[in-house]
Amino acid sequence: MKKTIAVMAALCLLLFTAALADETPVRVMALKGPTAMGMVKMMEEPGARTFDIVGAIDEVTPALIQGRTDIAAIPANLSSALYNNTEGAVQVLAINTLGVLYIVDTDDSVHSVSDLRGRTLYASGKGATPEYALNAILAGNGLDPEKDVTIEWKSEHAECLASLLASGGAALLPQPFVTTAQMKNESVRVALDLNAEWDALQKDAEAPSALLTGVVVVRRAFAEEHPDAVNAFLNDYAESVAFVNSNVEAAAELVGKYEIVPAAVAARALPACNITFIEGEEMQEKLSGYLSVLFSQNPKAVGGKLPGDDFYYKR
Repeated sequence: MKKTIAVMAALCLLLFTAALADETPVRVMALKGPTAMGMVKMMEEPGARTFDIVGAIDEVTPALIQGRTDIAAIPANLSSALYNNTEGAVQVLAINTLGVLYIVDTDDSVHSVSDLRGRTLYASGKGATPEYALNAILAGNGLDPEKDVTIEWKSEHAECLASLLASGGAALLPQPFVTTAQMKNESVRVALDLNAEWDALQKDAEAPSALLTGVVVVRRAFAEEHPDAVNAFLNDYAESVAFVNSNVEAAAELVGKYEIVPAAVAARALPACNITFIEGEEMQEKLSGYLSVLFSQNPKAVGGKLPGDDFYYKR
């Protein structure tokens, strides 16, 4: 009898904790693109969560620092920079996007990284993941990014795409802009997948890293005050990502519904967006390796130093 009562009490406690987690308001921000696409199933069933999908990272960073949002999907290197610049006020919860960068051309002339020598490459994302990833891959293949390739940095992916379509040549584009380009001009061809190029450079490393694009972070104060709400968010996020990757057409309709990108673009782009959900030790291994590569190239890329172990959220 006592054992039965104890089991029932434990069950009641679990149900009560889950109920509290469901009722805790959670403010979530994400950028338009792959980092938000993985959340669409959660957005369809928000509960006490609110989602703010924005167009620029400049809208997300101050919201995190000033406590106007609790959880945010941001570029992988920015998570480290924020940790360092706020004395550890943010923690990374999970990797949500692997590499989404591709080099495209319009004349079928680029078949290897070495083919970029002497070429003009349109790109956007200077000072962020695209620049650091591109420089690492160029340097790893014996090219000096400042001397061997003319990189014309644009302010936005759309501007980069416009230059490619107007002038031809080659461009560094992320998904879903690659798909957008191909839908506008059939001559646009995926020439190089930067994930594959990164993996080729890392294959003989003692601790191979992966090319990462995005992570989801939380304000440390919020995580410490509401751990059950954070864990419930992670559980639902993992389910949402699994849904998006397994139900492309349905997910694309939701992506269009929430005006992340048009549904027709999402339907074609989702399989190449590398949306994922990686947490715990695997997250720390992959992210720390990636940040180490960036740090060796430019310490400022990760906020001047590599983050400590407390940067990585553990359930």
